Amino acid sequence: MASYIGALDLGTTSSRFILFDHQGQIAGVDQKEHEQIFPRPGWVEHAPLEIWENTRRVIKGAMGKVGATGKDIAAIGITNQRETAVVWDKKTGQPFHNAIVWQCTRTDEICNILKKEGGQDRFRRKTGLPIATYFSGPKIKWILDNTPEAKVAADRGRALFGTIETWIIWQLTGGPAGGAHVTDVSNASRTLLMDLKTLDWDDEILSIMGIPRQMLPRIVPSIDKNTWGHTLKEGPLSATVPVCGALGDQQAALVGQTCFEVGEAKNTYGTGCFMLLNTGLEPVQSAHGLLTTVAYQVSGEKPVYCLEGSVAIAGALVQWLRDNLGLIGSAPEVETLARSVDDNGGTYIVPAFSGLFAPYWRSDARGVIAGLTRYVNKSHIARAVLEANAYQTLDIMEAMKKDSGVVLNSLKVDGGMVANDLLMQFQADLLNVPVIRPSITETTALGAAYAAGLAVGFWGSMDDLKQYWTVDKTWQPKMNDDVRQAGIRGWRKAVQRTFDWMD
Repeated sequence: MASYIGALDLGTTSSRFILFDHQGQIAGVDQKEHEQIFPRPGWVEHAPLEIWENTRRVIKGAMGKVGATGKDIAAIGITNQRETAVVWDKKTGQPFHNAIVWQCTRTDEICNILKKEGGQDRFRRKTGLPIATYFSGPKIKWILDNTPEAKVAADRGRALFGTIETWIIWQLTGGPAGGAHVTDVSNASRTLLMDLKTLDWDDEILSIMGIPRQMLPRIVPSIDKNTWGHTLKEGPLSATVPVCGALGDQQAALVGQTCFEVGEAKNTYGTGCFMLLNTGLEPVQSAHGLLTTVAYQVSGEKPVYCLEGSVAIAGALVQWLRDNLGLIGSAPEVETLARSVDDNGGTYIVPAFSGLFAPYWRSDARGVIAGLTRYVNKSHIARAVLEANAYQTLDIMEAMKKDSGVVLNSLKVDGGMVANDLLMQFQADLLNVPVIRPSITETTALGAAYAAGLAVGFWGSMDDLKQYWTVDKTWQPKMNDDVRQAGIRGWRKAVQRTFDWMD
């Protein structure tokens, strides 16, 4: 029997390939960053061919580190940055344009036009989503409107659209020579084009946006016993390995954290920050600025839905402190600097660099540093950077309580920033619930591995997976309530200062 499941984690800043064994432990990993392209303020792009080349390299790299061959791998699962849009030529495999990244705000005008009839929630009943620059549908329209060759190819049935997992699945399984053109339901639910109930593309929305249905991938279950395709012997694995599991990165983390019961939630602290709450077999429409989305689907079963709160800038704020301001030399230094003071000195940072996501959905917002005095120094700024992540999470948790009626008694956390003890303690203090970090914090890749492993019988059932989830550390709340409430009041005032910045 094969020894490993391979998980491709196609993130916003890098691609990784991780080999997991039968106990859900990491056996080998390789990682490579890709370029962040900023053509104009607020615009963000990636080069799809660079991501494909890096994918090939990290697969070979991880296998080489453990001496594995393709025959040692039972299946491949994929997780990805979700709303990033690629349009390419199915005959040549050449992209018509750089990938437009989920953070990009270039579709603001398109979204404003769509909102004129029916408002921001025009498509929410069907899709569970507000009209926003975040989602893939407007990005496809922008590419078709601004790249003539893509529009001609789309009309002739030669152009294909996909989010990043679709692009890489197509490449892995043959590319122009018959690669599988599929997207799983969790990623499809982030396009603003899929009906949550039917799990199919909505013809009315496609018509309104001018997107030909023929360029869209086939929607498939996240955990699919019907393999979509196999890797090629001449490909990076040098073997025919089934590709049969895929999840958007945040849904993958939910699965990796084994949040399979209604009311279980996780929060991922990565480039952005994303909290997901399992709501079961029925979609719960949000009245408080959250997203209703598909968590996952097992083939032959009904989909599981969740509520999601999305924050655009989380770990990226630490990168900004490092790269743009030069106040730290490396990301881990932010905790040391922040610990040198007892509090934020009255300073708050609201990182609305590309508007505010949940629960505000204000594309007109821009970032602010509020409460500055001569007393404030770079240590207070560092502390305010960390606290911004916790305050944004608080905003989402309070919206979830209002929408679902569920009061969280703990929060499972994962992502790169959970190594920051100061942030995790402040998060527990602010939410006033225990914050729990699992032993394996690579839960996004683990969720993708679980999806593929369940599909091919590498693991028997979801219940079996729960035995592999173990606690590494728990932070208990310690903060006095008066201090907590004072901090929240300051944060709310700072958020208000970001509004109406852009005309």
